[in-house]
Amino acid sequence: MTERRPRKDAIRNRAAVLAAADALFARCEHPEEVTMAGIATAAGVGKGTLFRAFGDRTGLIRALYEARLEPVRTTVEEGPPPLGPATPPLQRVPALLDAILCFKLDNRHLALALEQTGADSPYRTEHYERWHALLRDLLRRIPGPADSGFTAHVLLAATRADLVEYLAGEQRTPREELRRQLADFTAGVLGTRERPGPDAEG
Repeated sequence: MTERRPRKDAIRNRAAVLAAADALFARCEHPEEVTMAGIATAAGVGKGTLFRAFGDRTGLIRALYEARLEPVRTTVEEGPPPLGPATPPLQRVPALLDAILCFKLDNRHLALALEQTGADSPYRTEHYERWHALLRDLLRRIPGPADSGFTAHVLLAATRADLVEYLAGEQRTPREELRRQLADFTAGVLGTRERPGPDAEG
């Protein structure tokens, strides 16, 4: 028995829904403003189409997030340095955290919506578990942090969507300043931060 392929109109509708949801999350003031009814209207489909394709709002958010995240994940798993697997752990950890931060900055409201769907805990989302496992394994290969699992949690906490939204949205911290602060924090945790020379003031 051959596997049934999705109908062309179903594929087209799914693409339209994801594009509409993407645009609505990018423009909204808060992710809760983006509803299934609003997405259906923007996509030009019925609400039933959304529920058949994605199950519920959480399923739609997860599908959109995964689609947006796919290029980052592919680079991390198969790409060249500094994110790819050939990069030494001491350089790959800060590069990975920077990539996650930039993704959250580019998709602030979508990321916030997803982290709010994990049974009220961002730590129960699939993408968090994936990044935590990768960071934990990298940290195990770096002399320094004794508890790689806890350290991975601490580093990822600096990229949480609610923190990114607060700093970038409410505090208006510039993107490059946030990246610099995260890099400095990560260097401190890894013990790679440059120390002032003997002639430095202070």
